[in-house]
Amino acid sequence: MLAQEAALAQSEQLLPPLEKQLAVQRDLLTSLAGQFSADEILQKFTLDRLALPAHLPVSLPSKMIAQRPDVRAAEALLHSANAQVGVSIAARLPNITITGNAGAAGFSLAELFTPGTSFYVIAASATQPLFDGLTLYHKQKAAEAAVDQADALYRQAVVTAMQNVADALRSLQADARALQAAVKAELAAKASLDIIQKQLALGQVNQVVVLNAQQVYLTAAVVRVQAQATRLSDSAALFMALGGGWPTNCASDDWRKCALEDLPASAPQRVSENGPPAR
Repeated sequence: MLAQEAALAQSEQLLPPLEKQLAVQRDLLTSLAGQFSADEILQKFTLDRLALPAHLPVSLPSKMIAQRPDVRAAEALLHSANAQVGVSIAARLPNITITGNAGAAGFSLAELFTPGTSFYVIAASATQPLFDGLTLYHKQKAAEAAVDQADALYRQAVVTAMQNVADALRSLQADARALQAAVKAELAAKASLDIIQKQLALGQVNQVVVLNAQQVYLTAAVVRVQAQATRLSDSAALFMALGGGWPTNCASDDWRKCALEDLPASAPQRVSENGPPAR
């Protein structure tokens, strides 16, 4: 009996840190909602109320990462660098100016509007920098180098985004197996506990055996809850890796069907849980 009390005390020690973590997370949600911590959030939920799609994808079209903020920022930087090359090239070209004047001439005010008194003047001028010490040339080369740098940064952002999505997909695949095993272990522990409780009623076992079976069952239940929490956390990591845009109005059991609706008919590049993207 003392051993069981010691095990109970050890389990009770785990509860205060979990309650503290829950309170901190709720305060964080309250802060994100723009409210004070004392107000608390009205939308409270439990783990059982959270539901995931029936079939989480194991591969995704690469178009999904195009909405990530870091990818879009790198793409905008690349466009800006390309524009700067055009500006630097235009600065080295001649500057041509064409002007024109029209009027009328006469000895008196009445003659200004008579035929034959109108005149037109058209003039053109061209200027080009000569003594710039190759400054404009090197500015163009610097702009071209900036394009190469922006292109490398864009490629790095895309590769990192694909890596994040692939890691999240692989984690979800492992979480599904872990949750399945945890549920199986919990069901087995529950069946064993039911048998032992029937044996206790028949006087075949003592109370200590029942307490041990209860401890095994409760431990299995905790492991199952942890597996569920891990799967939910990795699902949120997938949402973050995609940068948003998860279709909330998808009526299909297979999420990928909704994701592929807006893609072109050609075979898209995919981000797979097997590592490199498949073409």
